[in-house]
Amino acid sequence: MSEGATGSTVPRRQLGRYLRDLRGKARLTVRAAAEALEWSEAKIWRIETGQTSLRSMDVEAMCKVYGAPPEATGSLKELAKETKSKGWWHAFGDVLTNDFNLYVGLEEAASSLRWYQCELIPGLFQTPEYARVIFRGGRSAVSEEVIERLVRLRVERQAILDRVTAAPDVSVVINEAILRRPIGGPVVMGLQLDRLIEFGELPNVSIRVAPFSIGLHHGALTGPFVIMRFPRYGDRDPEPPTVFVDGFTGSLYLDKPSEVGKFDQAFSGLLAEIPDEKASKSLIHQAAREFMP
Repeated sequence: MSEGATGSTVPRRQLGRYLRDLRGKARLTVRAAAEALEWSEAKIWRIETGQTSLRSMDVEAMCKVYGAPPEATGSLKELAKETKSKGWWHAFGDVLTNDFNLYVGLEEAASSLRWYQCELIPGLFQTPEYARVIFRGGRSAVSEEVIERLVRLRVERQAILDRVTAAPDVSVVINEAILRRPIGGPVVMGLQLDRLIEFGELPNVSIRVAPFSIGLHHGALTGPFVIMRFPRYGDRDPEPPTVFVDGFTGSLYLDKPSEVGKFDQAFSGLLAEIPDEKASKSLIHQAAREFMP
């Protein structure tokens, strides 16, 4: 998979980290750097967290203030050019929040996803009918046109699951409650579960169920999360593993090794507690039959 195919999310985050490290080595605070560059502190923060693209001349100005050597400056100016590329999801910028824009870019670039969900079918596996019910329920003041755009975005994301090159390894655990909750009614839910089974047939996708019968488990303690890992691009270090935690009022992106390690342990513990893929598929089949007439 080429770098351009994944849009600018990874290059922006990489460039931001390199510039933050240079600022740290120069012993400059964000305020001091902003004053020297005659920028706002908010602009420095957006750059260092990969929230925005950068012009080569801006990178050169930052490197000059930070005392970066010429060869490092040249490499970062080249990286800045990559922050201008657009991923397919930018066409949905009118309905994407900044938080989810970042998530879609990371999901597109990921080489593996480890996902626990407790309330709803993961967005990557939702049918249009199921997704439409969710968007209507949570966005009562939004027009049908916007809802259809959001549904289309959700469907477009699914292309990563069977793309020809570098399809990610996806391991998903869902709570049994998801199978029993009739979102949209019996027909919509039955068709959704059939589609979930189809996704589970893909060679790079594993779907397992945490049944009620096991009682307390790791996922019940953590809540929903996605652990993303990324491939190496060229001679640059890969993007660090990142945990995405979606909340009602905002999202968290955790990439400290200690944070990622705790979620890795929780997911591994969860896998050790639950039925295998074959038994999980039987649970999904059973639930689907109960919904369909």
